[in-house]
Amino acid sequence: MKILFMGTPQFAVPSLGLLLEQGYEVAAVVTQPDRPKGRKRELAPSPVKVFALEHGLKVLQPEKLRSPEGVAEVTAIAPDLIVTAAYGQILPKSVLDLPRLGCVNVHGSLLPRYRGGAPIQRSIINGETVTGVTLMYMAEGLDTGDMIAKVEVPITDEDSAGSMFNKLSDAGSNLLLEWLPRLVEGTAGRTPQANDEATYAPNLTREDEKLDWRQSSRQLFNRVRGLNPMAGGFTYLDGEVFKVWGCRIPQGSDTMMRPEWTGLVAGSVLETGSFGIRIRTGDGSLVLTEVQPAGKKALAATEFARGARLAPGKVLG
Repeated sequence: MKILFMGTPQFAVPSLGLLLEQGYEVAAVVTQPDRPKGRKRELAPSPVKVFALEHGLKVLQPEKLRSPEGVAEVTAIAPDLIVTAAYGQILPKSVLDLPRLGCVNVHGSLLPRYRGGAPIQRSIINGETVTGVTLMYMAEGLDTGDMIAKVEVPITDEDSAGSMFNKLSDAGSNLLLEWLPRLVEGTAGRTPQANDEATYAPNLTREDEKLDWRQSSRQLFNRVRGLNPMAGGFTYLDGEVFKVWGCRIPQGSDTMMRPEWTGLVAGSVLETGSFGIRIRTGDGSLVLTEVQPAGKKALAATEFARGARLAPGKVLG
């Protein structure tokens, strides 16, 4: 039995690794073309490509899988089963119909909630306390196919998008491994999704990364976590982009608002110290713990505050 694996980010690597560990024949790996990264914008391979080449696997990188050339490359493999995990492109019907055992996807949410390209980040941004992974048959719609199995994974306040990618990646690979024998035998069941319960998780935009200090401390805390370590949340300091990578919600006596703070607008610096930088929010305050000024590396907020000498009342945004 020949498996064609499709994936791009680190999220997909454990699933590919488990297929190899269990002795399944991975005929080829399809991943996104190399993309420019870093300040020098040099072309870099995807994590899946790096892993595949390290293990001597054939790698295909069509710019558009829907193109005749892309379809032809996949067709030439003649796979019995296609497995995808965060590949990043929608499979055309000609590819979906190709393998005799179908196409299955490891999706990072509890479908039908959070269909789309950024389910992990948006689950955290929206304040969810539980997410998970759904193993599903692929269909022509956006994550609309019948479900095979699900597994729940809690989201804690200590989690960021990065840590949840790791947790869900492991959960997804184990779920795939558990169900692969039944997929091969054709005995895996199908559960149609309740389309009226569907919610969506579109890819993040620059606007999603901007911090609106008028929001509550909890909303801002969730947004920063949901954007770490991908793009990071940003605001403006003296007209320049100022990124926020880490923060915390004040607890206990730290939640008390001094009388001199009540008249300050959201985004105002309240105080700085060994704890970080305290900023006024829509319902209280938020303590920044890791920041990145324009053109600099990320650093502890305490270190930045010592050098910047942020005066109380200075406004971010």
